[in-house]
Amino acid sequence: MTEALPPVPPPDDNTPPPGERWSRRSFLGGALVTGLAVAGTKGAAARTATRQSVLGSAALRFPGSRPFPKLPAGAESLPQIQNIIVLMMENHSYDNYFGTLGRGDGFAFRHGKPVDSNPWSGHPKEALRAFHMPSECQLHGAPGQNWHASHTAWNYGRNNGFVDGSGPVAMGYWTAADLPFYHSMARSFPVCDRWFCSTLCQTYPNRRFLLGGTANGLVSTSVSSLTDPLPPNGIILDQLDAHGISWANYYTTLPGTAVWVNGITGRAGNLKPIDKFFTDCAAGTLPAVTFVDPDFENASEEDPQNISLGEQFGARVVNAVMHGPQWGSTVLLWMYDEHGGYYDHVPPPRAVRPDNVDPVVARPPGTPDAADLYDRYGFRVPAVVVSPFARKNYVSHVVHDHTSVLKLIETKWNLPALTYRDANADNLLDCLDFKAAAFRHPPTLAAPHVSTCTPGEVGGPIPPPSAIIHRNS
Repeated sequence: MTEALPPVPPPDDNTPPPGERWSRRSFLGGALVTGLAVAGTKGAAARTATRQSVLGSAALRFPGSRPFPKLPAGAESLPQIQNIIVLMMENHSYDNYFGTLGRGDGFAFRHGKPVDSNPWSGHPKEALRAFHMPSECQLHGAPGQNWHASHTAWNYGRNNGFVDGSGPVAMGYWTAADLPFYHSMARSFPVCDRWFCSTLCQTYPNRRFLLGGTANGLVSTSVSSLTDPLPPNGIILDQLDAHGISWANYYTTLPGTAVWVNGITGRAGNLKPIDKFFTDCAAGTLPAVTFVDPDFENASEEDPQNISLGEQFGARVVNAVMHGPQWGSTVLLWMYDEHGGYYDHVPPPRAVRPDNVDPVVARPPGTPDAADLYDRYGFRVPAVVVSPFARKNYVSHVVHDHTSVLKLIETKWNLPALTYRDANADNLLDCLDFKAAAFRHPPTLAAPHVSTCTPGEVGGPIPPPSAIIHRNS
């Protein structure tokens, strides 16, 4: 039975004034999510027990709560930041890209090789150790990261089902030799080694969390889902418009905001071709909030693409921002939507359920993930905070997910939270130091790698013989 979330906020500073309510298009206060199901609530004691079961403590913040309750929505709180830029790429785990970074929580090594491994079903005497991928190109359709594959990989916190859930290529990784720009960026600016994707499944649900604080029941990447109704409190674009905060989605092939088609209907003027991003960046006319999207077909880094093409795109975006006239007041957030099926050694922890909408999973009752909800993060993904105010020599061990982006935007403009998840997310300010602009003069980062491999051309056996561990020998 699904436990009901609290129907009303506790009597604290985040309680909205009587009669203050908000709709999808007009966010005028801090009320609760419209239409939350309430079942079997038994007063304050039941609400406290529910909050503890969801969050792990009684300190749950509610949808509609504002970061600064005594200030009106739309009030600016971080004058040093005038531009927030979000660059979300596709389908790689933290260990897959940064396991060999040399800072943060990556692989454990013995004799110069990672010791991380996973069992290999059908090979009872063998396991697979993490191995260096033979080229920058990936297999087609592997590894896998759908709901079932991700839960198999997680295996109730053991993280030992990647090979069984996604295939042998799941244990592959790349190094600084393959991704020199990304490693240089992560060694210069704060890297977040506890940035988890928002849910244990695919691209669309995780990108929905980035914009709406919930996946609203979605667990897969389905074109038919794009026109789903918006969640009761809309998405962050609604709040930005309601408070006159400029935004744009600069896209190469498709706008990432289209995971909520109903959220961008009538907003064609906010959707701009990628060339306009570089023009606006050079002119110093980027809006307050910017979403930048790669070529999803060729340079987003999803399999079977050549990852160096995505790195070249990322380098072009980051360098344009660092050397543009708005650099002095910018925070650029670079991360991945989900792990793509690739191995990561850190089990995703429990997360705050965003709402009372359960994942819609087509599976027989009683399967291992039958009781799972949106109450657990997905696997870690690479994430770096790029800003003149970034803390030098800093690794963030704070738990973040994609709703931390929402929380930073909400903190900057004191906007009401969309769901329980973003209401309780960390706002990423641990990565910034406004008293010392350590990167006022941006660093020179390594040039991206140029690889000529053809998508799907992996360049060697998967897995390589050296990755096979003989358990009983």
